[in-house]
Amino acid sequence: MAQKRKEAAVVVNQQALAPGIYDLTLRTGLAQEARCGQFVAVYPKDKSTLLPRPISICEADPEAGTLRLVYRVAGKGTGEFSGLTAGDRVDILGILGNGFPVEQARPDMTALLLGGGIGVPPILQLAKELSCEKKIVAGYRDAQCFLREDFEAAVSGGQNAKGSGAVYVASEDGSVGTKGNVMDAIAENDIRADIIYACGPMPMLRAVKAYAEKQGIPAYISLEERMACGVGACLGCVCKTTSVDPHSHVHNARICTDGPVFEAREVDI
Repeated sequence: MAQKRKEAAVVVNQQALAPGIYDLTLRTGLAQEARCGQFVAVYPKDKSTLLPRPISICEADPEAGTLRLVYRVAGKGTGEFSGLTAGDRVDILGILGNGFPVEQARPDMTALLLGGGIGVPPILQLAKELSCEKKIVAGYRDAQCFLREDFEAAVSGGQNAKGSGAVYVASEDGSVGTKGNVMDAIAENDIRADIIYACGPMPMLRAVKAYAEKQGIPAYISLEERMACGVGACLGCVCKTTSVDPHSHVHNARICTDGPVFEAREVDI
């Protein structure tokens, strides 16, 4: 595993995708090491905020040397990031966390990729890396379906993506796609798969875990959690596990270092 390091990234561009949702592209040497499901910690310049903000990697382009981060403004730190423009510099720490195990999806399998809310962006790089058939279900609050066109390209051979597949959408207000959440879209479209990858809010991940167990298929879920240090030192993002950690001898794991991606059977959510 590559050594984590802090460096000054350069803003290539930034745009708003939806109210409060921003699409930030950074030029950084860390792009060479990034994998789907991992994240970086972005440092605000305002020292009163103290801690960096963890943001999942939406896309990584090693050839261009860029990372794409799609994030929601949730407070003072991310509010500062939303004002970044081309040419600005911002300190980041990475690459952090363990990502999605793409090797678990063989070419002859069908993978179900589920993203809900701000858990949608990390699914894009995963869609590009998987070489099997992909069924992507993205869940939104309303008709602001950010990244939908990117997903369509990822299952049609565009954006240097592999494999093939289909994209489905769910919206809470019913303005687009299936009315409801990603699980409703699975049922409405009778979607079948051999393996599941998911990222989203905890109620969604609990439903995914239960669904995978009922179907008897493996599921890998990315847990969303507030983080402080991002490197496992503060124990501020601990989750309960179904087995005992061999080192600490407790039913705990650190989301920032042991995760954020876990096999669903490994965690008690």
